[in-house]
Amino acid sequence: MPGSAKAIGKRLAEMRNNPQSTSFSDALKVAEHYFGKPRISGSHQIFKTPWAGDPRINLQEAKGGAAKPYQVQQLLKAIDLLTAPKAEEGNE
Repeated sequence: MPGSAKAIGKRLAEMRNNPQSTSFSDALKVAEHYFGKPRISGSHQIFKTPWAGDPRINLQEAKGGAAKPYQVQQLLKAIDLLTAPKAEEGNE
């Protein structure tokens, strides 16, 4: 397991608070927690998501060991989608 739930929660809160200064290693740990091990293609860490459409999250390390901010935003959006409460069937 890439990290305890408490540690992941702390990293996730820090990512939401300041996505521009998220370290690549923190983004990678959070992504692995929610989406499992990545497929690696060169410098790209690619995570599969459980829904149709564009079912992947791509992470790349930027200069200085940071995660790319737009990729952190995409990761946060995917986590929100994954963890959002499901609408009750028939009450749409």
